[in-house]
Amino acid sequence: MQPFSFATTAQILCEFGSALRLADLCRERGARRVLLITDPGITRLGMLDDILPGFAGAGLTVAIYDRVQADPPESVVLEAVELARTLGVELVVGFGGGSSMDVAKLVALLAHPECRQEMAEIYGVGNARGRRLSLVQVPTTAGTGSEVTPIAIVTTGATSKMGVVSPLLLPDLALLDADLTLGLPAAVTAATGIDAMVHAIEAYTSRLKKNPLSDLLAREALRLLAGNLDAVVHDGKNREARQAMLLGACLAGQAFANAPVAAVHALAYPLGGHFHIPHGLSNALVLPHVLGFNAEVAAPLYAELAPLVLGHKLKPGSEACLAEQLIVELADFSQRSGLPTRLRDAGVPEAMLPTLASDAMLQQRLLVNNPREVSEHDALAIYQAAY
Repeated sequence: MQPFSFATTAQILCEFGSALRLADLCRERGARRVLLITDPGITRLGMLDDILPGFAGAGLTVAIYDRVQADPPESVVLEAVELARTLGVELVVGFGGGSSMDVAKLVALLAHPECRQEMAEIYGVGNARGRRLSLVQVPTTAGTGSEVTPIAIVTTGATSKMGVVSPLLLPDLALLDADLTLGLPAAVTAATGIDAMVHAIEAYTSRLKKNPLSDLLAREALRLLAGNLDAVVHDGKNREARQAMLLGACLAGQAFANAPVAAVHALAYPLGGHFHIPHGLSNALVLPHVLGFNAEVAAPLYAELAPLVLGHKLKPGSEACLAEQLIVELADFSQRSGLPTRLRDAGVPEAMLPTLASDAMLQQRLLVNNPREVSEHDALAIYQAAY
């Protein structure tokens, strides 16, 4: 067995209605002043209306920062950090999708009274130093797994993104309450669910850090996600299926936090950067084509995952045959869910494909994990196949 290390969020609470106890959970961590970070849609939909009164009842002061946007820019992070410093908060809650949770991680780090680092100093792997404020994450989508990952992604330019990777970003508590996901539109449910499946698949095939624990988590995550995605897309009020999706996304997050993702994400990031395609949809658009490219070397691993995704639909065959069935089924998930399945359908001009391929090569942090080496020529061919 190869040596490996494994780290994850200290506590996970998976329970219907647990968000209603958020204030008490914050108080148990010794906090008196809390900053809750979210996006405008959360507040507009009234998703906090039943939760906020609990803070006054628990004797806590809570402030809301609800200006997070998809693919959050540095300016949003810095604005939230300044608010946290001004208020002297002791605990940060990320409430929403991956963007809100990523911003919350960075605020908890940069707003700590002892922090002496600037934003530019912490980009990359292991560059963050010191301590952070207490951090609680409450996902409202079953996709990113950000509640259990030591990673935060920030938009740093017009089309570029950078990541902060540090164990300091792992939260103290991840709260999984499916009641928060019941109102998600079918398209968002589908895209985020496929995103989570990508996390599991790429963790299972990660070239450098694949390990027995991440494998176990990835397999169970994929079983839960594939077994419940159709149900939640077509019956969004199915609480049991919603809770299974949340847990599956969380387990996939634990897996890829320790066995990192690869070329699917590397090719998805430029789509978000240039065209603001949601991250889950970006992954879905390139997923079958990256897996088809990887199958030359990864077919044995894809064959191991195929029964978890296809179940009774799986037809016996060679490893290559099983891998092909997996790839086809993953593509069918998008089609059955009503998502765009081609880059052209998502508004990507064909003339931009060489630029996307060039930009994907900047994601070497991810590409080194891919089971098959990807050149710029390969990336262009994958985008062309997806077009």
